[in-house]
Amino acid sequence: MPNGITPLTSEYLLPAEWAAQSAIMLTWPHRETDWAEYLAEVDRVYLDICQQVTRFQPLLIVCKNSHHQRVIRQKLTEAGVASHRLLFAIAPSNDSWARDHAPLSCIGDKGARLLDFQFNGWGGKYPAELDNRINQCLFQSGVFTATDYQTVPLVLEGGAVETDGEGTLLATRSSVLTQSRNPDLSPQQVESILTRQLGFKRFLWLEHGHLSGDDTDGHIDTLVRFADPATLLYATATVEDGDYPELEAMAAELRAFRRQDGSPYRLIPLPAIPPIVSDDGERLPAGYANFLIINGAVLLPVYGIEQDSAAIRCLQASFPGREIIPINCLPLIRQNGSLHCITMQFPAQVQFSRAESVQP
Repeated sequence: MPNGITPLTSEYLLPAEWAAQSAIMLTWPHRETDWAEYLAEVDRVYLDICQQVTRFQPLLIVCKNSHHQRVIRQKLTEAGVASHRLLFAIAPSNDSWARDHAPLSCIGDKGARLLDFQFNGWGGKYPAELDNRINQCLFQSGVFTATDYQTVPLVLEGGAVETDGEGTLLATRSSVLTQSRNPDLSPQQVESILTRQLGFKRFLWLEHGHLSGDDTDGHIDTLVRFADPATLLYATATVEDGDYPELEAMAAELRAFRRQDGSPYRLIPLPAIPPIVSDDGERLPAGYANFLIINGAVLLPVYGIEQDSAAIRCLQASFPGREIIPINCLPLIRQNGSLHCITMQFPAQVQFSRAESVQP
């Protein structure tokens, strides 16, 4: 094992997203982020998410400073968001992609453990020094109570990790096993760390899968998601689409994957999305796989296109016990991410302080 990584003293496991949750985390955008040009539009998306999530569970909102917190609190009040389900924390940030800079939460015999993996801006593509310190700020300010915390010296983004909650990791090699993230570690060493820290017993590595406009090197949460331990929902494209060869090759890999008992997965194709382009003609990575599972519901990113209705029906069939809530995420994909990318869930075992956080 590389120096600095301590084996766990009891068994911990990364739960599936559909496991009971205590809260969802958002890191709110501000004018020093890349959202500055259309911050008002993005704020409305965040408010929509807050309105829906707080119907079911609490929200932890990370603000850049106390003034930012007051502004956001006022916006939430005006939007009618339930104040008793809001938690606030203060931490400076480069950007708002909570999925990739928030902690990963494992559960075990002793409760929950928050794992602070390293975030380097998707392999050094963007500044990330502040984002990489957010988890330490949260822990030191007392947001979490009765929860173990550990820093892990491995670069890993939450959007690169998909699990069935039974010890299986589904991921693309291109977004985890890269020289730009952990150049001194072999794939076997990375797997060993992921086994020790997240409880993975088996690894399903995809060699293919990419959406045009994606700058994460193929995060799994844009491509393939578990609906339950036996079911995978996956992105598709029409034959004439430039993304078709990669996505079709990915689908072939999924057909070859097997569950722990040797049975094939139930595969459900998500509707193909026609190209959506930015104002300067660049294709944006719109996708339906970037949904968020919460207590009693699934928030589905939609884009104001006719395929949205088919995607809603697909999710309703895949999550029969949950309400499907569409969220217009067209403003989010301008910065190459969507709904799942800006959120992070905490399992029910993670406990929070009701007190306001202090400036770190």
